[in-house]
Amino acid sequence: MSITSINGKRFAEMIIQGANHLAANANMVDALNVFPVPDGDTGTNMNLSMTSGAKEVQNNVQEHIGKVGTSLSRGLLMGARGNSGVILSQLFRGFSKSIETKAEINSQEFAGALEAGVETAYKAVMKPVEGTILTVAKDAAKQAVASAKNQKDIIAVMQDVVKEAKASLNRTPDLLPVLKEVGVVDSGGQGLVFVYEGFLAELKGEQLPDTPSSVPTMDELVSAEHHINVQGHINTEDIVFGYCTEFMVRLEADKTAKKPFVEETFRNDLSEFGDSLLVISDDEIVKVHIHSEEPGNCLNYGQQYGSLIKLKIDNMREQHSSIVGETHAPLKTAVNEKPKKKEEYGIVSVAMGSGISDLFKSIGAKSVIQGGQTMNPSTEDIVKAAREANAKNIVILPNNKNIIMAAEQAAELLDENVIVIPSKTVPQGMSALLAFNPSGSAEDNEKAMKEALLHVKTGQITYAVRDTSIDGLEIETGDFMGLAEGKIQVKNKSKLQTAKELLSNMMDEDSEILTILYGEDATKEEVDELVAFCHENFEDAEIEIHNGNQPLYSFIFSIE
Repeated sequence: MSITSINGKRFAEMIIQGANHLAANANMVDALNVFPVPDGDTGTNMNLSMTSGAKEVQNNVQEHIGKVGTSLSRGLLMGARGNSGVILSQLFRGFSKSIETKAEINSQEFAGALEAGVETAYKAVMKPVEGTILTVAKDAAKQAVASAKNQKDIIAVMQDVVKEAKASLNRTPDLLPVLKEVGVVDSGGQGLVFVYEGFLAELKGEQLPDTPSSVPTMDELVSAEHHINVQGHINTEDIVFGYCTEFMVRLEADKTAKKPFVEETFRNDLSEFGDSLLVISDDEIVKVHIHSEEPGNCLNYGQQYGSLIKLKIDNMREQHSSIVGETHAPLKTAVNEKPKKKEEYGIVSVAMGSGISDLFKSIGAKSVIQGGQTMNPSTEDIVKAAREANAKNIVILPNNKNIIMAAEQAAELLDENVIVIPSKTVPQGMSALLAFNPSGSAEDNEKAMKEALLHVKTGQITYAVRDTSIDGLEIETGDFMGLAEGKIQVKNKSKLQTAKELLSNMMDEDSEILTILYGEDATKEEVDELVAFCHENFEDAEIEIHNGNQPLYSFIFSIE
């Protein structure tokens, strides 16, 4: 059997099987993280991102491959989580852009699309690192182009792609010494190989043995321990815009000739009808999500540009009442209410742990997204939080190196002036927020907050989830590890001894302020003993203690 062209329906099946194969092996990808800390989430991020794309494709299957590619790109963009998820979304964004006008593609066009995806992904990364998913994608695409010059059969080309992707993956330890030291291949590259294996299996008409028959739901993907029910924190009668309204507009030439479609104008006009607005468009379809008190007005406005499809309107007051089990109180009407006036600044921070969240709010954060290691918020999560901040200038503090790219991607989707401060840790985020001046200009604040990142050191105490050898240390499962700026410096069987050794290494004569954030597993006795140690050994430093209640990290140290 040979296949010389792929249409939209065939491509959609490839995407779904690729997403399912990745989902079935996400735990394995997580386990490949270089550090033996309990925050291996590359597989989780890629899984959630790819599933978002596959769901969008599943809802928009059609013969035209370009349109299916656009659906994939849109779903990946909005579902992208973490660096690995963002890079994956960029790979298929470039792929889809190169085929958007084509009804079907041949082997050379398929290979060219893979190459276009690599170009887009490399441009999206400020400092590309070889030995990662980027390298695997690049090598595989290069092989695809070479194969397609002499091979019309797309199955044969895809076989070469998978073969070279695996070979490239096996070479990643030669490009990144840390991978060789630990004895693993790159986790993101492995995730991409699983996607490509799914593509090949679909082309060959095979069902991979570990692949489920349907795309998993988000509820199945996100574990219960990561779910946070916020419904109980608001009253039903306080919901101002009561109808969650989702619809799509199929643009029609006769209507757009009279009223040309401009996405920015469309978004600004709709914003008058409610909040939580999200507008995504391409050449033929506009997708809208909005919370409004008068959904009919939203639909009437959209109908000026074309026909309405896929309407969905939910009464959020009814939903809220059923969730919290309360009886309806008299509803507050918002018919004559205008949207709230935007504030000058709105600061959005990412944090894990109720204590750390409260701390960020106490020093100026308008909105705190629950997330961090093992639970990277998606691009859409960040967009929603930024919109809810309702400000002219939005400042985003990712507080995790794996969330920075998603934050930057969210910034591109927002109309407001958005400043992403590339904070990699909670202490960096706190330091940046303390440097913020609400009466200062956006330019001055961006400069001051980025400068503040340079004047704080971060220490973390966590535990090993497997045996490994790294940075000259032999680490066994269950050992406690002390990380300074993300690098493992000390390890010990004792949590407190590890914390004391790490602080002794990090504190010096220039250290003036030590802030200790203790996690959910730290006991009062451990905290008291550590504080006493600090007072005895670091007499000149001001010491602050806060209950961060964070998971995974027994202690987080901020040193300024």
